Amino acid sequence: MTCVETFQAYALRSLGFGERLLPKTDITLCDQVVLIGSGLIWNIYFAAIALLAGFILATVLAVAKGTKSRWTRKPAEWFIFVFRGSPLFIQFFLAYLAFVQLPKVGVEFSLMGVEFDAGTHWLTRAWLGATLVLVMNTAAYSGEIFYGALRSVPKGDLEAADAYGLTGWHRFRRVVWPTMLRLAWPAYTNEAIFLFHATTLVYFSGFPARKQMGDALYYASYFADKTFNPFVPYPIVAGYFILGTLIIIAIFGLINKRLNRHLPRARRRKISLRLNLIR
Repeated sequence: MTCVETFQAYALRSLGFGERLLPKTDITLCDQVVLIGSGLIWNIYFAAIALLAGFILATVLAVAKGTKSRWTRKPAEWFIFVFRGSPLFIQFFLAYLAFVQLPKVGVEFSLMGVEFDAGTHWLTRAWLGATLVLVMNTAAYSGEIFYGALRSVPKGDLEAADAYGLTGWHRFRRVVWPTMLRLAWPAYTNEAIFLFHATTLVYFSGFPARKQMGDALYYASYFADKTFNPFVPYPIVAGYFILGTLIIIAIFGLINKRLNRHLPRARRRKISLRLNLIR
């Protein structure tokens, strides 16, 4: 099988398209590159959904933590503390155990007098269950980043908003939120990079992959087991993630320039990569 034929057969295998059987003998470098790249689609999916939903939740958590109301502030503080204070792998493990028990308990609710019995088996699947864990984890870390930026919004900006008669939602949307994002964006970029790397933990989390067609690490582990040579598939995974990291830095760098476009060049905050050795 040529490399082109391999690409046609396995490029979308992780999504359920193409050849179902994996190569077992005469495994080539092209087989490994294509299949690991196919599995990377799931890693990109986990990271993209978690970033989008986590960004929204993190903003809510930051605002809630900054309010004076104890009933609003304390739940946000505890949410951030719990998910920042516990390892991500343990969160995967506990969430999976909880989601497995839910179908046994059952979730029943009524809507306009009609009784519904909602199935919860889909929470035990990686595409949703693992994504929810990643959303909550990144929301906790990002929420703390946004909260710090929220407290650093210059007092002069708030006074200017008051002078223009901006209050409530309009004040937050036009003044507070853009300034908060501008201040938090370099640190948030590093959180996005770590989240992308953390998607590899889904393979070890216990959440089953769709039709056993898993992520990049799933295929790398398969090839390492079949070829007895881990020094080819795992560097391929690392190469894909390095490329993904460069793409994230480029995209977030463009957004950072957009957020700082009104400032003099000397005052613009630049994005720098800071690797987390441990979470």
